[in-house]
Amino acid sequence: MTLLTKKSIWLLTIGAFFAFFVFGLSDNLKGPTLPALLADLKINYSTGGTILLGAYLGFMVATLTTGLLADKVGQKTVLILATFCMAGGVAGFSSFTAPLLLTASMLLLGFGLGGIELGCNALIVELHKSDKGRYLNLMAVLHGLGSMIGPLYAGALLAGHKSWRAVYAWDLVLIGLLAFYFSMTVFPPKAETISEKLDLLHLGKTAFSLPMILFYCAITVYVATEIGIAAWMVEFLQKERQFSVTQSTQALSLFFGLIMIGRFVGSFLVEKLGYLKSIFISALAASICIALALFGSNSLSYLLPASGFFLSIIFPTITAAVSDGHSENMNTILGLLFTFAGFGGVLGPWLIGIISDLVGLKLGFALNLLFGLLTALSVFLLLRVTSIDNKHLPAKSA
Repeated sequence: MTLLTKKSIWLLTIGAFFAFFVFGLSDNLKGPTLPALLADLKINYSTGGTILLGAYLGFMVATLTTGLLADKVGQKTVLILATFCMAGGVAGFSSFTAPLLLTASMLLLGFGLGGIELGCNALIVELHKSDKGRYLNLMAVLHGLGSMIGPLYAGALLAGHKSWRAVYAWDLVLIGLLAFYFSMTVFPPKAETISEKLDLLHLGKTAFSLPMILFYCAITVYVATEIGIAAWMVEFLQKERQFSVTQSTQALSLFFGLIMIGRFVGSFLVEKLGYLKSIFISALAASICIALALFGSNSLSYLLPASGFFLSIIFPTITAAVSDGHSENMNTILGLLFTFAGFGGVLGPWLIGIISDLVGLKLGFALNLLFGLLTALSVFLLLRVTSIDNKHLPAKSA
């Protein structure tokens, strides 16, 4: 990174932030369009959940492979490839009718999103080593902004009697702009991007130590929580709480808006409070919101989107905590971490769809509460076996 000028560093930072905005918008069109898709294709919750599963299978495959690819060919190639996969997935999803082809399109879109997730996080970790927790949370703010705008945009088109396919088709404009930006931006020379020579034995011991296993568990159930809520909130509010299309899509937009605000606020707090303590407190608070929204009166339904404020900092702060303890093969380590995140994305929406068909939507959606509590438990165990937070206490308290 020393070969880059300050201008290049900030252009790359802006590119990563813009990529996360497009990521957030593209990834979160599925929730508001799901009821229309189910009705249009006359498919059940299980089939709808399986279509959504495709995106996170693709995400998981991408994060498992693009870390190794980035170490070999550089981040620019990976990020441009990711944008082309996103474009192909969106184009297919807005065109096909058969559930199998829709699932395949979601898989391709998910592969692109996984490449963006890994590439941009690794890039920010390299560009801003000393305060990566802050910049990772700020980058995630842009993901939250895109995630908030996405449901509002989708809801406006759907309320205007536009097809769910049109909602996806217009996303191609942003993806095209992102591909152009990355193609025109100077990245570090490949030699600067490649990690130390891959030692599989050493990597295995590092990547599957007890703390890393707990990190994998934490990020899996966290992502299952966030994506489970994002994918099924609109359907839950419409069917269980009798919200209108406009009200339910606005609630989803509020969820992502609060994620955005939470990440902005959290970017100033996580370095002081400590990474793991911040995550533990946030996971518990989010679980309380979910429980009250599920089992309380209708007036408490808006605590469901309020959970986004507390969920907000968990993913980027887990990324910062993991990168804090690893200087070798960073792309590969983050790739493994995000692979488990992708598995959580598969697990959450799919299981909710299956359980909802078996015992009803309310109990299926309640899996999000279980996932949130498991996130808190995983981080509590991490606090017991690591000293990561000791390195992030304010200097004056030392």
